[in-house]
Amino acid sequence: MNMAYPVSFKTYANGQVGAFFADVPEAITASATQAQALDYAQDALVVALSSYSGRALPQPGKAKRGQQVVALPPRAAIKLAIIDAMRVQAMTQERLSALMGIDARQVRRVLHLGHESKLSQLDATLAALGLRASVSVEAVRT
Repeated sequence: MNMAYPVSFKTYANGQVGAFFADVPEAITASATQAQALDYAQDALVVALSSYSGRALPQPGKAKRGQQVVALPPRAAIKLAIIDAMRVQAMTQERLSALMGIDARQVRRVLHLGHESKLSQLDATLAALGLRASVSVEAVRT
């Protein structure tokens, strides 16, 4: 699942710059400069996508030529993929807990976007859902 979304910018009459995502209309932010709006855009994406509980995560569209893309932080992307896989598989937290042989509190921590779960725990959770994460490293376009 690709978790990098194309972002668009709009400059308002007062000089503020807004950042928008066509694929995630709830993710909106603004700042004094485009660079700051781009920095804030990642947080806006995480907050917006965290509200998709129970709904399918939107797939990112293809970026237009020259359009910047905002990728989710790796832990947030993995946690959102876990939450989405649980939705698709109709997997409850209790069932996942039993399947993994761990306490239900540990599952809640894995699902909480603000908790700094260990990658090994996230990997084990993905495996329990029949998934695995892969890493992609690319140059940042500025």
